[in-house]
Amino acid sequence: MAITTSGLHHVTAIGGDPRRNVDFYLRTLGLRLVKTTVNFDDNATYHLYYGDASGKPGTLMTFFPWKDAPRGRIGTGQASVTSFSVPESSIGWWQEHLRATGVEVSRVRNSDNEETLTFRDPDGLVLSLVAHPQGDPRDPWDTPLVPAQHAIRGLHSVTLSVTEEDATAAMLTEDLGLRFLHQDGNRLRFEAGDGGAGALVDVLVTPDAPRGLTAAGTVHHVAWRVPDEATQVVWRDELLDKGVNVTSILDRQYFRSIYFREPGGTLLEVATDTGGFDVDEPLLELGRALKLPPWLEPKREEIEALLPALDLPRENNPEVAAP
Repeated sequence: MAITTSGLHHVTAIGGDPRRNVDFYLRTLGLRLVKTTVNFDDNATYHLYYGDASGKPGTLMTFFPWKDAPRGRIGTGQASVTSFSVPESSIGWWQEHLRATGVEVSRVRNSDNEETLTFRDPDGLVLSLVAHPQGDPRDPWDTPLVPAQHAIRGLHSVTLSVTEEDATAAMLTEDLGLRFLHQDGNRLRFEAGDGGAGALVDVLVTPDAPRGLTAAGTVHHVAWRVPDEATQVVWRDELLDKGVNVTSILDRQYFRSIYFREPGGTLLEVATDTGGFDVDEPLLELGRALKLPPWLEPKREEIEALLPALDLPRENNPEVAAP
């Protein structure tokens, strides 16, 4: 494989009530809502993007939230844990903050000497906050809801749950260009690019675990970074030549994407760094209004009638929000 990824681009999950989703990820986790749009394949639900101030690749967690979606089952064939990076000195603050909001938290130190808080969002999605010992130089979204010195810096890693590791490990190393770092029991760690927070994936091998069921509270797909569309075209051709079943290049308005499954079952995406969330609204106003791609604008009135209003805290757009 001539082309390799530099790290995670985003993780997309399925949620329940969109207003509850916004409340948790903005007010409890202190992320910024950088885009309010719809699922391009099912316009009856939002597609909500959370991240840093501008929604840089590697900071993004996105959701398809259906109010009445049934609860899914986390298991093999899925990304079973999504981890965010926080400062090493902030774990204690986050533990108290989450408990104060009624979130149950477990605290451990893993074999990489990373202190980790694990918890669930309101729909049961498993999340963790990880203090990477080498630190994380990325600037956080600065909001009074979560002080900047403690704020999430971006994605840290994802955990893929599989029943057998060989084929999944081969795709990660041979088709995505990741490097195997080490194995700790039934957990294998790989890194992309320069490594560190935002470029890690763990493969958890659980042969007897039940198969995951994709619905509310589960990850839909994991996206990896590619610098531009020209590189993506070459990469797609290489994957096709190796017999991987890859989609055509899809216009996601803010980036371009291809999709395929790794052998263990998790849906993967390769998304371009080019594009950005300020292509259809100013940086200071990100997330405030429903944005639709040109091909859906003729259906705006119909789409808006299906979607509940969102209650965004003024801190999401402090410079432009009404006092």
